[in-house]
Amino acid sequence: MIITTTPYVQGKNITNTIGIARGNTVRARNVARDIWAGLKNVVGGEISEYTRLQAQSREQAISRMIDNAESLGADAVINVRITTSMIMQGCSEIMAYGTAVKLD
Repeated sequence: MIITTTPYVQGKNITNTIGIARGNTVRARNVARDIWAGLKNVVGGEISEYTRLQAQSREQAISRMIDNAESLGADAVINVRITTSMIMQGCSEIMAYGTAVKLD
């Protein structure tokens, strides 16, 4: 599966636009991470626990998008975007989406 943020795949022709491929995950922080993050906030610096949580969430959303594209019969997903939105306090959704296409 080819995944790209561009509107094309270099060297390939798009023969069919299938539709939107999407994948998401909703994640909540946990109390232990919040306590550690609060301490980090006092001294400054990167809050690596949240960085890891966001990276894992992004990868899961992309993986789910790929699964969705495969189920649609796509060869590639173009114009891929990733969004984050807060669902409620301490809980956010990561969504990956793009256009599922067939290539020649």
